[in-house]
Amino acid sequence: MTDHAAFTACYRRPPAVAVSAPGRVNLIGDHTDYNGGLVLPIALPQRTRALLARRADRRVQARSAQVPGDMSYKLGDERRAACWLDYVQGVTAVLAADRQPIAGFDLFVASDVPVGSGLSSSAALEVALLRGLRALFRLEFDDTALALLAHRAETGLVGAPVGVMDQLVCSRGDEHSALFIDTRSLALRRVPLPASLGLVVIYSGLDHRLTGGDYGVRRAECEQAAALLEVRQLRDVAADDPRIAALPDALPQRVRHVISENARVLAAVDALVAADLPRLGALLDASHRSLRDDYAVSLPEIDRLVDLARDDAAVFGARLTGGGFGGSVVIATSPDQAERVAVAVARAYADAVGLTPRVVLPRLRDFESRP
Repeated sequence: MTDHAAFTACYRRPPAVAVSAPGRVNLIGDHTDYNGGLVLPIALPQRTRALLARRADRRVQARSAQVPGDMSYKLGDERRAACWLDYVQGVTAVLAADRQPIAGFDLFVASDVPVGSGLSSSAALEVALLRGLRALFRLEFDDTALALLAHRAETGLVGAPVGVMDQLVCSRGDEHSALFIDTRSLALRRVPLPASLGLVVIYSGLDHRLTGGDYGVRRAECEQAAALLEVRQLRDVAADDPRIAALPDALPQRVRHVISENARVLAAVDALVAADLPRLGALLDASHRSLRDDYAVSLPEIDRLVDLARDDAAVFGARLTGGGFGGSVVIATSPDQAERVAVAVARAYADAVGLTPRVVLPRLRDFESRP
């Protein structure tokens, strides 16, 4: 059944608006965005789709192709429900706070961005919904403002202490270029991907979660370090600052990751422009070591997936991508080797750890059925 037919079956009328937004994979630059730093993400071909129609009252009726059951709430009565509806409620709450004039609506959501994969399924939903509401109610905000509204929705009612990278790339990114973002100034630069680069993205089968837990602990550690170093954000710390070594507990390692990761983002931009794939691969490898050792956000299964990728002679480099504690890895290879690498690495990983991976890039519809 098509999305249009599904909406019509749910609500007994056709949708007035149909929009979508992509997921994302971060090529390099993780845990830098909430420190005022630099990131280099890419939009994925997988998208979240939102279909909407106005209602005559103040209610929001929401259904998902992925999660059974009807969801409903009244505008102005948003409250956390600990399910996917929180992202919808977060969006309508920030629109109300911004005095954006909306009324009730019916919503149908469908997505092929894997949930829990660390590939921004939540940001894709928020951005798609905001695009739909902008069209449905003729709201006036541009794509960057839309991303900032989506970010407020996730950090507000949803309660995920994320930076702004995900929403910006889901709103402004594309599949053919990396989006170099200065998350402090919000300056954006599109960096075309060289034709000699093939990207592989594999979801590990371990769900990645942003709300609560160790992700929030890492952000709090960064804020503590910045306060002790008397700077606004860790973006402002020099690599040779002698005070770093005197920080307590694991804070020196956390600071070292942020500083070195920002430098790697800049170097990765240069490597892409020069189509220097060995250099890019070395940066990906170094980023993973930093995320594993200094920032402590990897897991043994993720490390095994990265190591299996690196064992392939056609791979330039590989790293954990996203917030960590599960999720996905990104692998740099050549376009003619991408499909073979994806299948071989995913199969070897499944055999080694007993989890079921998913190849996200390249898109292999029949991956599970291959001998």
